[in-house]
Amino acid sequence: MSEISTLHLPVLSNVSREVVLPGSKSISNRVLLLAALANGQTKIRNLLDSDDTQRMLEALTVLQVPIQHLDQEYWLTGQNGRFSVQKAQLSLGNAGTAFRPLVAALAVMGGDFLLDGVARMRERPIKDLVDALRIAGAQIDYIQNEGFPPVQIGSFIPSKQRVIPIKGSVSSQFLTALLMALPLTGHAYEIEVEGTLISKPYIAITLNLMAKFGVFVKHENFQHFWLSEGLTYRAPEHILVEGDASSASYFLAAGVLSGQPVRVKGVGKNSIQGDVAFADVLAKIGGKITWSEDFIEASRETNQVIKPFDLDLNHIPDAAMTLAIVALAANGTSTLRNIESWRVKETDRIAAMATELRKLGATVIEGQDFIQITPPEVLKSNVAIDTYDDHRMAMCFALVSLLNTPIIINEPECVNKTFPGFFQVFQK
Repeated sequence: MSEISTLHLPVLSNVSREVVLPGSKSISNRVLLLAALANGQTKIRNLLDSDDTQRMLEALTVLQVPIQHLDQEYWLTGQNGRFSVQKAQLSLGNAGTAFRPLVAALAVMGGDFLLDGVARMRERPIKDLVDALRIAGAQIDYIQNEGFPPVQIGSFIPSKQRVIPIKGSVSSQFLTALLMALPLTGHAYEIEVEGTLISKPYIAITLNLMAKFGVFVKHENFQHFWLSEGLTYRAPEHILVEGDASSASYFLAAGVLSGQPVRVKGVGKNSIQGDVAFADVLAKIGGKITWSEDFIEASRETNQVIKPFDLDLNHIPDAAMTLAIVALAANGTSTLRNIESWRVKETDRIAAMATELRKLGATVIEGQDFIQITPPEVLKSNVAIDTYDDHRMAMCFALVSLLNTPIIINEPECVNKTFPGFFQVFQK
């Protein structure tokens, strides 16, 4: 059995600096697929270089999408809604932002495609998306466990059903995948979201990017969506990928926890990413936030304590993980609510977060869709934190080193999923 890699983070005190964010994962993988489906060539700047985007690029290469990589730019030649390859096996690791949209796009094209991933991907549900695609006329079979990858895609015979229901309570990626795929059929559709849609800001990203590629979707309060017939994706010539707002959360939190100003460049007040709302949450609990066109800066006044909080965080589930660490610095008990989607991410994040926070001495109550955190009087030092092959667990717990507490991060390389070089940037 091989040794577990570890990283020891000493107590960090001087954090005043500027951080340039890598490109957004959510935007990067959406743009890659839309560019591949469009009519024309798209130049993409500031594409995230990570495991997740590499899985999408590898899949598009297997599907024979022409891709050129020159310096900081990618050039994709779109296939006008139809890949020339009709049979392929695609391995997508644990990249949900690649797996779900590719399943949908290939399913409405029809063909002979097998999509699989790592062991954790095989535990991440996909039934709600598959059910919706089957109603539209897709042939999709589960290879192992019902409702989970791997899946085999067959022919697509459009049904007469033009109103497609899809559940919204498990993952917004299902709705994103359906929205991006259905225009490829050429038919008009209405999509009805059943139940409460989580992570609405991520759907806003999807609609914004689809519009940049010439496909406009009407909606009513993110519950009903209407797609016209005869829609075609058209390449916009060039796209600039915003900095990743979820990744910004760690550095913004660093500014608030340390009280020293940290400026993150690459996102600002006009960002299309919902996770910038994390900065507003920091402001409510004692942070000092400054907004600009292309940066957000966070700090905290010397005499300002971090207030305990009780918040519904359904709108920023990824950035919300960072608040679980901020809660360790609050002067009371904090509760993060409406975060059930954590349970079907790269790991069961509610269970993992509760387990690791308890190692530090925190009192934690874990529910199906919430976590309640009471910090100890003194955090335990040099605790080894397990990361569960989850990039956000590793990046979140790095912040403990700003709380006068040295910490050990197990398997820190898991950050390569979205932020290669994170610890080098953080330790600077």
